[in-house]
Amino acid sequence: MLSPKRTKFRKQHKGRIHGPAKAGTSLNFGAYGLKAMEPERLNAREIEAARRAITRHMKRAGRVWIRIFPDVPVSKKPAEVRMGSGKGAPEFWVAKVKPGRILFEIDGVDLPTAKEAMRLGQAKLSIATKFIARSN
Repeated sequence: MLSPKRTKFRKQHKGRIHGPAKAGTSLNFGAYGLKAMEPERLNAREIEAARRAITRHMKRAGRVWIRIFPDVPVSKKPAEVRMGSGKGAPEFWVAKVKPGRILFEIDGVDLPTAKEAMRLGQAKLSIATKFIARSN
């Protein structure tokens, strides 16, 4: 699973995800892509599950690019622990995704294969996404 090798700080505030994505909104590498349609935090497990589904359907032909990286730590307190006594330990990593952001790109496969691969990848993600193709 994806996670940073090291970070400047161990814990982070939650923050809010508002507004459209400023960068990463166009296809830069592949011919087909998966675009986020709503703001959400995608955890490393979801990203890895989607990547596996996409590459498995493509039968390892072509190439896959992951355009997001889970770099935000999410902390949790253990079950049945009383309130107070500080913030919990970092539990997992998430990527903050804004609407319009390209999540995955693929190349080297035909359109029906790409569509089906992305459909299987979409099912693994907790957000609404859209299949897009390069227009040229």
